[in-house]
Amino acid sequence: MTQYGKVYLVGSGPGDPELLTVKARRLIDTADVVVFDQLPGKAILESIPAETEKIDAGKHAGEHTLKQHEINAVIVEKAKEGKSVVRLKGGDPYMFGRGGEEAQELIKDGIQFEVVPGITSAVSVPAYAGIPVTHRDHASMVTFITGHEDPTKEESALDWEALAAFNGTIVIFMGVKMLGRNAGELIKNGKDPNTPVALIERGTRPDQRVTVGTLENIEALSKERAVKAPAITIIGDVVKLHDELGEQLISY
Repeated sequence: MTQYGKVYLVGSGPGDPELLTVKARRLIDTADVVVFDQLPGKAILESIPAETEKIDAGKHAGEHTLKQHEINAVIVEKAKEGKSVVRLKGGDPYMFGRGGEEAQELIKDGIQFEVVPGITSAVSVPAYAGIPVTHRDHASMVTFITGHEDPTKEESALDWEALAAFNGTIVIFMGVKMLGRNAGELIKNGKDPNTPVALIERGTRPDQRVTVGTLENIEALSKERAVKAPAITIIGDVVKLHDELGEQLISY
């Protein structure tokens, strides 16, 4: 019987290398192959051992070195060579990270795999920016949505009317490109145009940058400041706490 290797779908957290889990660190250090994208950040990618085979899967905003089906093929191929493969993903592999799709592909090809959860940027990035996503005085609910849906879908799966009425914090992943549309949909469906919004670029990294505005002006502010991915959008009254709680000083 052919002995295949094993694939680990590893979440690297939001970018600060000290937020890697102990398990993620061990697997990165002992893997034969690491297939990575750019979301883990420079510090984590540079910590991959020199002798490890490294495969850049790309996935910059709008640019992919490898398409998703090619990434699936690579991790399957390397596992079938009998190697220990870490598929290193930003944040958590199952939180808008397409880890579920990769897991399905591995099952189809009879490859053993293990999921290693990571700290999601949905809560950690706002925290570093002085924004708790829930707070007894501001929000008792939080919802996570993607700002970049599957372009092949005929209709959006996002219920903008329900989101506009949602009395809690909305966290949008990968929403820089569609920021104007997303803000516009919320306003069109009844959300107060003066609702506070924070855009956080390169969260938990030394070059983290926060842009604060409202639903009405956040698109203009983002263009003025040339905001670029990776960035996360926080919408709701908790954003008001940014000035009071302050940003965490980051150095590593």
